[in-house]
Amino acid sequence: MFDILVYLFENCRQADVSHDPERVARKLSAAGFGESDISATLHWLAGVVRAPQRSLAPLPERGNAFRAFAPKELAKLDVDCRGFLLYLEQSGILSPQVREHVIERALATVDDALALEQLKLIVLMVLWNQHAPSSQLLAEELFCAHGTRLPS
Repeated sequence: MFDILVYLFENCRQADVSHDPERVARKLSAAGFGESDISATLHWLAGVVRAPQRSLAPLPERGNAFRAFAPKELAKLDVDCRGFLLYLEQSGILSPQVREHVIERALATVDDALALEQLKLIVLMVLWNQHAPSSQLLAEELFCAHGTRLPS
């Protein structure tokens, strides 16, 4: 899934991913990705596109609350991943609402636990979907500058 996400970020427009998943699936198939991987990834991306609707009270602004992680979240996100989320939130890159969306999408992956590089890609895809101006700069910082390659 993560290889497909990298390919999408590098080779597709966000509007295509959101509005024309069939065309994107054909493009991914032509690039050599397997049908089951394409289907799983597009299903996961559909959750990125439709942000979770919360019926609860709005989340407090940065610095006004403490985020405790549930056991399921602790199992999926190691200390490096949780520290990275905290860093992004304290830096103003993620709002509490976007942080929760990132955590929700992290929990939706099939992996038992995520590597930090995988979480970075999830953050990137959520920001990319929101047309966040920082997503391209963040992508360069997270992946290009350090030559990071994501595990499959």
